[in-house]
Amino acid sequence: MIEAADSWCLAQTLDRYCENIQKKMPVLVEVNSGHEASKSGVLLEVVDELVVQMSKLKYLCVEGLMTMEPRFGDPEESRPYFKAIRKVFERIAARNLPNMTMRFLSMGMSNNYQIAIEEDANIVRIGTRLFGER
Repeated sequence: MIEAADSWCLAQTLDRYCENIQKKMPVLVEVNSGHEASKSGVLLEVVDELVVQMSKLKYLCVEGLMTMEPRFGDPEESRPYFKAIRKVFERIAARNLPNMTMRFLSMGMSNNYQIAIEEDANIVRIGTRLFGER
């Protein structure tokens, strides 16, 4: 699975590559939920448009959303970002577009994964919790 598809240009490139190897590729659309210039990802305001475009590609299957929310000292401060992503996830899933399953909601890291799970994340990234600080 590719967990960071964040633009139409990248999606088209991936689709062409997958066509060449005749592989249907599951992808998560990366969303920049905090509008942070230092992070990649499509903005919340245009994620629906990107997913609609991607649903027309033959070799990609959108299986959900992934976000790298802003990092806060207090994990509870992440909740509004998680709620916003979940609402977008649910809205897109309800559209029942082709080449889309919307099975995965990837959000939350070591410092806030419990909040993310409370907000329906089913993939969390807990590297620091497992391996320690870098």
